[in-house]
Amino acid sequence: MNTTPEAIAVKPSQLTADQLAEEQAREVTVGEISSPNPRMVCRDVNVWYDDKHAIKDVSLDIGKNEVMAMIGPSGCGKSTFLRCLNRMNDTIPAARVTGSIKLDGQEIQDRTIDVVPLRAQVGMVFQKPNPFPKSIYENIAYGPRIHGLTNNRSELDELVETSLKRAGLWEEVKDRLDAPGTSLSGGQQQRLCIARTISVSPEVILMDEPCSALDPIATAIIEELIDELRQQYTIAIVTHSMQQAARVSQRTAYFHLGDLIEVGTTDDIFNQPQHKLTEDYITGRFG
Repeated sequence: MNTTPEAIAVKPSQLTADQLAEEQAREVTVGEISSPNPRMVCRDVNVWYDDKHAIKDVSLDIGKNEVMAMIGPSGCGKSTFLRCLNRMNDTIPAARVTGSIKLDGQEIQDRTIDVVPLRAQVGMVFQKPNPFPKSIYENIAYGPRIHGLTNNRSELDELVETSLKRAGLWEEVKDRLDAPGTSLSGGQQQRLCIARTISVSPEVILMDEPCSALDPIATAIIEELIDELRQQYTIAIVTHSMQQAARVSQRTAYFHLGDLIEVGTTDDIFNQPQHKLTEDYITGRFG
C-alpha cells in the first residue's frame, strides 16, 4: 500500500497533521489481493465524500466464476467500494473516486466510458427489491429492448423465459407474466431483479445485502441461486451475515474503517484469520 510522502502529496485535499498521521498509520492489507484469473482488477482505490475519506487505497482482484464476499462492521466502506465497481458513486455529487478499476483489462474510471453499457456489463442487485412499476414480462424485457439485444418479439420472449429460468422464477410466474412485478412476494421480487440483471448478459453481478429484507426460506433460495449463477458470472456480494458469506463465497474480504484489512479464501478467513481485527470481528468481539 502506497503511503509514501509523494503519494500522500497528491491527495485531492490538503491534509492536516492529524490526517497525515492517519495516512501514515494506515493498515496494510493482509493476504493475497490478486487472483490468477481476474475479471476485475482494482488498485489504490480511494473514495471521498466531501472531506470524509471513506475508502483508503484499496487494491483487490475479483476472479472469474467466483463469489467474492465483502464483510465488516456498518460504515466500514464495503458498500461504497462495491458501488465503485460500476461507477454508481458517480450519482452522488459529493463523491470523488481515484485509483484504477479495470474490467477485463479496460479502465472503467476513464471519463470517456459510457456508464449505461458499463452498468449492463456490471449489474447491481440492491438490498431492497426494486422491481419496475411494470409487468413481470416488461421488467425483464426492458433492458434487452433498450440495449438492442433482440431482433423480434419471439427472441425477446425467449430471452425473458431464459432469464426467469436462470433466476429460478419461471415456474412460479409463467402463467401470469402480465401481472405487476410488485405483486410478487419479497423473495420473488428479489429473484425478478436478479433475472432483470442477467437479461442484459452481464459479466459481473454486484449484490448489496440482497437477502437482508428476506425471510430464511427466501434467503436460502437466493443463496442457492447465487451458487448456480457463479458458474456463468463473476459475483461480488456485500453481506452483514458472516454465515451467508461462509455459505456462498469462495473468497472473502474484510473491511474496517475504510481499509481492506484482510483478503483470502473464505475457509482461511473464517477458520484461521491472520489479522487481529479480522479475528475480533469473526469471533464477535466487536462489530
